[in-house]
Amino acid sequence: MSEPVQEDLDEQGRIRRDKLHELQNSGADPFRIVRYDVTHRSGAIKSGFETLAGTKVSAAGRMMTRRVMGKASFCDVADAEGHIQAYVRRDDVGAESYAAFKKFDIGDIIGIRGKVFKTQMGEISIHAEEVTLLAKSLHTLPEKWHGLRDQELRYRQRYLDLIVNPEVKEVFLKRSSIIKAIRAFLDARGFLEVETPVLQTIPGGASARPFVTHHNALDIDMYMRISPELLLKQLIIGGLERVYEIGRAFRNEGLSIKHNPEFTLLELYQAYTDYYGMMDLTESLIKEAVKTARDTFVIKYGDIEIDFAKSFEKMTMLEAVKKYSGVDFTGLSLETARALAAEREIETEARHGAGDILSLFFEKYAEEHLVQPTFIMDYPVEISPLTKRKPDNPDFTERFELFILGREFANAYSELNDPLDQRGRFIQQERMREAGDGEAQRIDEDFLLAMEYGMPPTGGLGIGIDRLVMLLTESYSIRDVLLFPTMKPAQ
Repeated sequence: MSEPVQEDLDEQGRIRRDKLHELQNSGADPFRIVRYDVTHRSGAIKSGFETLAGTKVSAAGRMMTRRVMGKASFCDVADAEGHIQAYVRRDDVGAESYAAFKKFDIGDIIGIRGKVFKTQMGEISIHAEEVTLLAKSLHTLPEKWHGLRDQELRYRQRYLDLIVNPEVKEVFLKRSSIIKAIRAFLDARGFLEVETPVLQTIPGGASARPFVTHHNALDIDMYMRISPELLLKQLIIGGLERVYEIGRAFRNEGLSIKHNPEFTLLELYQAYTDYYGMMDLTESLIKEAVKTARDTFVIKYGDIEIDFAKSFEKMTMLEAVKKYSGVDFTGLSLETARALAAEREIETEARHGAGDILSLFFEKYAEEHLVQPTFIMDYPVEISPLTKRKPDNPDFTERFELFILGREFANAYSELNDPLDQRGRFIQQERMREAGDGEAQRIDEDFLLAMEYGMPPTGGLGIGIDRLVMLLTESYSIRDVLLFPTMKPAQ
């Protein structure tokens, strides 16, 4: 055995290290155990008590509490399904094994074999016939009555958060069930789940700053994808008429309660439909997720009640800005729009058109009022480079976003399928990038070539999974729904 690495330890840490060395020197090293056959988890034992009573079972998990009462003890073992109590008596497990058990520490991983029974207090338990130490915990768990409350530590050491805060595990179980429900919803409607590359030579499909990396073998810079959009549209062109992807996207942006540089995105595309078709699909999909997570269509987020049973409200961006700011942008010239922005202390840039300024007004005056599910429709062409123009008003596009609680949850288009118009929009985006807009998109010749072979009328939709999970688990921060959020390295 190699010499142990010396560390700065507190008293409890030294005691636990000494116990481990004692076990190893006596030939009882728990880390040499390679397998322990578990027959039942805690949840199955409790739910199946009527048939399991008196039956021998084998369970394993982390010892969270222990009460030693002379020749008998009770301990609480936590596994993936919850907790189960074990009754350990010297006469049943043997004097030597019982003495070893009393030296176990809270946090140790143990195995329990014995019969299922119910105590005089009515608690379903395991009457142990054998107790095995499977892994030694060398650190003391956070104090059980207060749990782990330091937010920074919770995110950095998520494993501790999961151990001592049971409600955290429920959030991530619910997250998994929501994603499964979304997959089942789309699969039932004939969508095909696909995978596209994370590493791309041109970042595209959304307006955002990319992460840059380098491919050594090819000796080229590559980018972490900010969206799978352009590749999924190529699959539509190739004849896969309904496709979706649930995967990671990466945007080199700031951190906030709503933003993490690495996040989970659902994108889907359906041939021969438009943004109205996407609106119907979005409403049905969101309602399915709500039903899965909350088992009701009227939910609470803090003190706010949100009603998903009703049809979602619809409003154009022009209507929303007029309603909440009192300014009607219909037919306004750029000069008038700039003057109104200056009057309302809204900062603009030289590159901004009237549509950009309308969007700024919307962000300042309208977003916070969109608490109940609301589709905001018909976005300016300046901020929608991949979207079809409205036939009766080419300054606007067939695009909507879904807002709930003043936050964006979905973004959808009637997808632009005119390759010549698309090239012109890409050129305009390049000019914006050259003028200093670090989030502007670039010309993607591969995508343009694919479009020139013919792309059918198509509806597209993107939904941020993390924000949806935040809503449905009443989580305040995006970090609460990411197992491993992006963190600055600890000093």
